[in-house]
Amino acid sequence: MPQLPSEMIPVAAPSITPREGELAQQAALTAWGPDHYAFNRQFEEMFAQYVGVSHAVSLPHATSALHLALAAAGVGPGDEVIVPDVTWIASVAPVNYVGAEPVFVDILPDTWCIDPEAVRAAITPRARAIIGVDLYGSMCDWPALRAIADAHNLVLIEDAAEALGSTLNGYQAGTFGDLAVFSFHGSKTMVTGEGGMLVTDDEALLARVQQLRDHGRPPGDRFFRNTEVAFKYKMSAVQAALGIAQCERLGPMIAHKREIFSWYAAELKGLKGITLNAEPPNVQNSFWMNTIVLDPALGMDKYRVQAELRARNVDSRPFFSQLSTLDAYSDQPRLRRFLPETPSGTVPATYGVNLPSGYNMTPDLVAQVAVAVREVVNLAS
Repeated sequence: MPQLPSEMIPVAAPSITPREGELAQQAALTAWGPDHYAFNRQFEEMFAQYVGVSHAVSLPHATSALHLALAAAGVGPGDEVIVPDVTWIASVAPVNYVGAEPVFVDILPDTWCIDPEAVRAAITPRARAIIGVDLYGSMCDWPALRAIADAHNLVLIEDAAEALGSTLNGYQAGTFGDLAVFSFHGSKTMVTGEGGMLVTDDEALLARVQQLRDHGRPPGDRFFRNTEVAFKYKMSAVQAALGIAQCERLGPMIAHKREIFSWYAAELKGLKGITLNAEPPNVQNSFWMNTIVLDPALGMDKYRVQAELRARNVDSRPFFSQLSTLDAYSDQPRLRRFLPETPSGTVPATYGVNLPSGYNMTPDLVAQVAVAVREVVNLAS
C-alpha cells in the first residue's frame, strides 16, 4: 500500500538531459560575431513549426512577449484591455506597462478560462484588445473570442504561457490570437531557465515586434540609427540552445505530462469533495499543473490545504488569486466594474491547489501524493 512521502516532493521539476548541456556549451563557445543569432534562429524555426505558425520571436520571458504584443498592436493610454480576473499577474501587468487599463471579467467555472459572455458584456467604446489565458493548460473558447474580437475590431492576444502542447479542435495552443505568447520559466512544460516566445502569422505585427524589441532599430539596421524609443527584449544564445534541446523531444515531454495527470485521475478517482482539471471533448490538455479544487463545504481554503500537504512532505502551489482582490489593484475600483457580485472564479481561486507536476513524477510518487491528499480531505469530512 502507498505511504506518505518520506521526503519532500517538489511541486515542479524540469526534464534536463546531457543534450541540453551539450548545446548550451556549444552556444557559449560559438554564438558570437556573425553566428550570434544562429541558435536563436534555429529555436524560433523549430518552435514555429511545432505550434503551426509562420513566425516565432525568442524573448527573455512571456511578460516581455505580452508587452511587445500590446505595444506592436498599438494599445496605449486611453484604451481598455479585457482580461480574466483569475490568472497570474504577469498576464495583465503589461497592460499597465503600455498605459492602458485592464478590465477584469469572470472566468468559466469548469475550464477556469475567461468567459466569452463576460467579455462581450464588458466591451465599451474604449475597448481595444482581449487577452485570453489558457490557464494551467486548459483552453479558452477561442472560436467565441475570435467572433467577439472580429465583431468589435479588437486585437485578440493568446496567453499560452501555461499551455504548450494543449490543443483545441486539433489546433495547437498559440494559433488562435493575432499574437500569442509562451513561457519557458523553470517550472513550465518546456524550460530555458527564463525565457519566452511570441508567435504570429501577421507580417506587419512581426515587423513591429522586431523593431520594438531592439531599442527601436529597424530590423537589419547596422548603423544604430534608432527611429523611436523602445525596449531591449532578446533571448541569449545559451537559452536558445536549451530550447532547441527541449524542442527535439517536446512530443514525449507533453505525453509524459498527460500521463502524470492520468495517474492522478486514477489515484484520486472517487474521492468526494475535489475537482480536477477539466478536459472537454474538443480539448487535449497538456496539464502544466495538476490541480485540485476543494468543495467549499469542506471549509478548507487553499492555504490550509497547502500547510497540511507540506506537513506530509508534499510541496504545492496555490491556485492563482483573483487579481481584483490583490493590493496591487486595490486603488483602482474601476477595473472591477464588470465583475458579478459572486464571480465563478472565487471558488478555484480560494480553494484550488496545484499538486506536484514535475517530470520527476512517477506512479509511485503520485500514489504517495494521493495518500496525503486523501488524509487532508478526510480532515474536513
